[in-house]
Amino acid sequence: MKSRFEVRVRPARLADQEALIELEAIAWSAESGFPSTMAADQRNATFFDDRNPPEAFLVAELDGRVAGYIRLKPPTKLPENAHVIQVQGLAVHPDARRHGVASGLLAAAEETLRERGTRKLTLRVLGTNAAAIRLYERRGFVREGTLLEEFCIKGRFVDDVIMAKRL
Repeated sequence: MKSRFEVRVRPARLADQEALIELEAIAWSAESGFPSTMAADQRNATFFDDRNPPEAFLVAELDGRVAGYIRLKPPTKLPENAHVIQVQGLAVHPDARRHGVASGLLAAAEETLRERGTRKLTLRVLGTNAAAIRLYERRGFVREGTLLEEFCIKGRFVDDVIMAKRL
């Protein structure tokens, strides 16, 4: 489905914090995978912090409103692994899904990371998230491995799929 809106991706700004808190609250649910992270006492009053500064995020706007984000961070602090960046969060507002927001975020991330000299972009996705896996495969990601029964979610064991794309 072609969107009639233009997706614009840009670096996150501190001023995005309120919109991103709202997005986080609406985009993720217990059904998204990890009910333990949805507990009211674990919700943050802030989006950015010392471990997740604005510089770690790209934000997508659709029709002039914040519609999604992607968090990009090194998978380790080891210099031998510095050529790899990992997607450590990708969220799209439910009303903005199927309008190219996630694909736009991934494309912008790839371009930004190539410019920085990053050679590989990795991510982890629940094996039950077929829509996300299809999106990643369309964007050129390949499965590099599967951690079988890595999570137990609501009494059901779920695989964690490791995917990557060489930049």
